[in-house]
Amino acid sequence: MGEESSAAAAATAAARRPKLTVLPLIALMFFDVSGGPFGVEDSVGAGGGPLLSLAGFLLFPLLWSLPEALITAELSTLFPFNGGYVVWISAAFGSFWGFMVGVCKFVSGAMDNALYPVLFLDYLQHSIPLVAAGSVGRLVALAALTAALTFLNFRGLHIVGFSAIALAVFSLSPFIVLSLLALPRIRPRRWFAADLRRADWRSYFNSMFWNLNYWDKASALAGEVDEPSRSFPRAIFGAVGLVVASYLVPLLAGTGATDESKSGEWSDGYFAQVGKEIGGDWLRWWIQAAAAMSNMGLFEAEMSSDSFQLLGMSEMGMIPEIFSTRSKYGTPTISILCSATGVLLLSWLSFQEILEFLNFLYAIGMLLEFAAFVKLRVKKPDLQRPYKVPLSTFWAFMLCIPPSFLLVLVMCLASTRTFVVSSIVFLLGIILYPALQHMKDKKWVRFISKPQPSDELAADSCPSAPPDEASLSLLLDLLSASESTEPEANSEAVCRLE
Repeated sequence: MGEESSAAAAATAAARRPKLTVLPLIALMFFDVSGGPFGVEDSVGAGGGPLLSLAGFLLFPLLWSLPEALITAELSTLFPFNGGYVVWISAAFGSFWGFMVGVCKFVSGAMDNALYPVLFLDYLQHSIPLVAAGSVGRLVALAALTAALTFLNFRGLHIVGFSAIALAVFSLSPFIVLSLLALPRIRPRRWFAADLRRADWRSYFNSMFWNLNYWDKASALAGEVDEPSRSFPRAIFGAVGLVVASYLVPLLAGTGATDESKSGEWSDGYFAQVGKEIGGDWLRWWIQAAAAMSNMGLFEAEMSSDSFQLLGMSEMGMIPEIFSTRSKYGTPTISILCSATGVLLLSWLSFQEILEFLNFLYAIGMLLEFAAFVKLRVKKPDLQRPYKVPLSTFWAFMLCIPPSFLLVLVMCLASTRTFVVSSIVFLLGIILYPALQHMKDKKWVRFISKPQPSDELAADSCPSAPPDEASLSLLLDLLSASESTEPEANSEAVCRLE
């Protein structure tokens, strides 16, 4: 009786929680991936001129972003549960590999999020010397800023979503003005300038990869989306168009309207200088303010995805139940605090170190996601997919080849230090998995032993397009099988349908 009352209360609470609709979801995806053309300047300098940068932002979205977006749309609507990619990989390969991807993605996300408060203060230090690098004031400001942004995340995902819309408008508006002012000064020949002798290929590919990845991050909060079978495909394709336009249009304007001999000077923050040259000091300050505020949107989107990933892993019984505890605003309190702690601990690393580390860890997870997509197409072709990539299984496999090649390329270009750090993170996951299973068996810590995602689905899902019973059964089989410590046993269990 008590369990039934508890389940009914959980379903009622789920029904009352505000859900993410298409526009806030587009804004969150935009900040998960981009946040505006801040940081793309490195691709001009590292590529030896505008040509490689512009070519990269034309080709990489086709070879990398589009396949990742398509796969995310299909698997997020097939499994509309919190945890996203952890659920997909667990369903395909067993809970061990789902857990390992969860560890890699969470550490990668925490590293990524550690960048944004630092970058925010970097934009302000020229005007406010109190927060200059290495000062005590900077440490205080870093902690206070992280705390304030964490509190906003705690207040509710719908608040974060609508804040992201406002931040996206503010962050992109100066570039619309810059592009219009640049039109009379554009000389198309400048776009083709390139000096391959100056190209820094590692920095170039890392810059491209970082500016166009993380399309799958929003899947971690799929359980919080209103009518996910309709909202996810619309939002993800809307976000792809917005991201590509937000990169290409300012780059075409900036490189076409300024002297190509200065291409070696393009680095992080150079758009502010371009704004001053084209429009004057007022445009430079506007771009700097937009860059600072964009970092806030990036932080909020990343923290939302990371914390709901932990919530999803907890609901699957992978990590202790405390990580699925929700506040009265429907947000996972402990998971948010865990994410904030990771940000503070990692914020001392340099930008380039963080960039390379997080790209490598992210690449490991993405290779497994592509493999899971193909395996589920081969082994479970009859599962009802509310959105299905319009390709046969063979061509779906071929779709994964170009982005997989790019992932391997980025990993091969990594430094020895990155290999060492990534190996340590991977080893940590290998140790944590049996350790958590042992704690679960000994009942030292409370875990969710028999999750009931169907309760929340009944309250959250669109009545006209409920999740396929077979996919729900597949997930429940997986969750039941997570009692086993053997990945092979889990892999066999999730291949059965009740």
